[in-house]
Amino acid sequence: MGTRAQLAFDELGTPLRDTTFVVFDLETTGGSAEQDAITEFGAVKVRGGEVIGEFATLVDPGRGIPPEIVQLTGITNAMVYTAPRVDEVLPAFLEFAAGSVLVAHNAGFDVGFVKAACQRLGYAWPKPAVVCTVRLGRRVLSREEAPSCKLSALAQLFRATTTPIHRALADARATVDVLHGLLERVGSLGVQSLEELLDYIPEVTAAQRRKRTLAEHVPNEPGVYLFRGPSDEVLYVGTATDLRRRVRQYFTASETRRRLREMVALAERVDTISCAHPLEAEVRELRLLSAHKPAYNRRSKNPRHGWWVVLTDEPFPRLSLVRKPRDGALGPFRARGHAEEAMAALQEATGIRPCTMRIAAHGGESSCALAELGRCQAPCVGGQTIEEYAPAVESAVSLVAGRDLAPLHRLHLRLTDLSATQRYEQAGADRDRMRSLIRALDKGQRLSALAAVGELVAARPDGAGGWEFAVVRHGRLASAGVARRGVSPMPVVAALVASAETVLPEPGPLFGAPAEEVGVVLRWLDKPGTRMVQCSQPWTEPAQAAARWRPWLDRADHARASTLPRD
Repeated sequence: MGTRAQLAFDELGTPLRDTTFVVFDLETTGGSAEQDAITEFGAVKVRGGEVIGEFATLVDPGRGIPPEIVQLTGITNAMVYTAPRVDEVLPAFLEFAAGSVLVAHNAGFDVGFVKAACQRLGYAWPKPAVVCTVRLGRRVLSREEAPSCKLSALAQLFRATTTPIHRALADARATVDVLHGLLERVGSLGVQSLEELLDYIPEVTAAQRRKRTLAEHVPNEPGVYLFRGPSDEVLYVGTATDLRRRVRQYFTASETRRRLREMVALAERVDTISCAHPLEAEVRELRLLSAHKPAYNRRSKNPRHGWWVVLTDEPFPRLSLVRKPRDGALGPFRARGHAEEAMAALQEATGIRPCTMRIAAHGGESSCALAELGRCQAPCVGGQTIEEYAPAVESAVSLVAGRDLAPLHRLHLRLTDLSATQRYEQAGADRDRMRSLIRALDKGQRLSALAAVGELVAARPDGAGGWEFAVVRHGRLASAGVARRGVSPMPVVAALVASAETVLPEPGPLFGAPAEEVGVVLRWLDKPGTRMVQCSQPWTEPAQAAARWRPWLDRADHARASTLPRD
């Protein structure tokens, strides 16, 4: 086995001697995390080679324990009869393990049971780092030295002080000794930090390891990184809160995606752009993706230009799907199907004609099938004048602009009538179209409101006593900076405003700003703790905005989810 290059001190990450491990084991009624139940928890908390706590309890599985499991573990139904249920034990275990690295022998089994219990009981899985001593043993030990990586075999190899006996606490104690023995082995190979340990466990290709020098100059700062190929072309763009740590991961076994391993093999250089804070990094990434369209970014192959619904410019306007919006457009939609659903709902709500033919001011000679079905007032044959058709157009324009919610009330009334007459299939289809319309109205109105503001300066705490600043002009990030703890913030704001990018508004609902960038900025502004420093004009949303329908939208989402077929 080849030796690993020793890392510089600033690359070490979290030293293993300072890492808290919770080594745990479970006993269960069987092998399925979905169908079987936990009968015993056993866990040992260690740091720096010392035991600092233990956790052990039997668990009432709420069902009989199969005879073969009783024979294997010695845990009987009588033993667990008075034990606490898993809903009492799980929160205590999660608290015991909080902030620690989980370790288990064949970790997929034990972690799978705990994750399944969290899902059933409504606890968020904390996503801790996990070390599997089976995988680590197979990586460290030769087949000659350890023909088997069973816990009993490794416990004997490392002379564990506790013999594993298929009881949770005893097996966890034995696993602690196995873990320490394996860490001694990898330590001699240069693995000194938790990050290196997690990178070391999977196999890493020689090509990845050779390219590691590309990360030597990368700083430990937030920002954007660009992998460049033999012809200086941009292969891949990404963001990171710590550029050095993130870029290094591409040259370790933690990167398992085939296409990105292929990208690393082609890369000749890594360029980085340090950013003041994550918002600037995310916006820069969007702009670089748009400019370079890197071959290995999935978003380059599926650009999010979006779809918009617009009124056509003709005597009897109709709705049309376009890629480039203009004033009064509804959107953006990521999927054409959602745009078509919203367009159908808007037609139904306002009376805009659903046909696609172009109609002259004086009308034509024959009507279409939609008119014969009563779904259109037939302006194509003079059934409506331009003046009689105009209220439908004004209704659509006012709904999109946030001046009138009456069309949504009409749609809701139709849903009520369909349900009352037990036409549930049609009601479900209309509900889904109405959902798409309301969601698009709400999103579009919020984005447009932000893009309408000439200049806005906002601040967020940086978590260390300082402030992160963003200067936003017509929805675009024009400048970004920070005032570290102890630095007077207002002079920093003044400098950022003075040096900010000039943004000239253009036609369209977002004044020329890319929808995805306005969305990123809006999400940053919406985060708890963000404060408004100054604003060139009031940042307001329309009084009759679709935001009033969010409670209905939540109920509709829940109703749709409950009727979807399940696997």
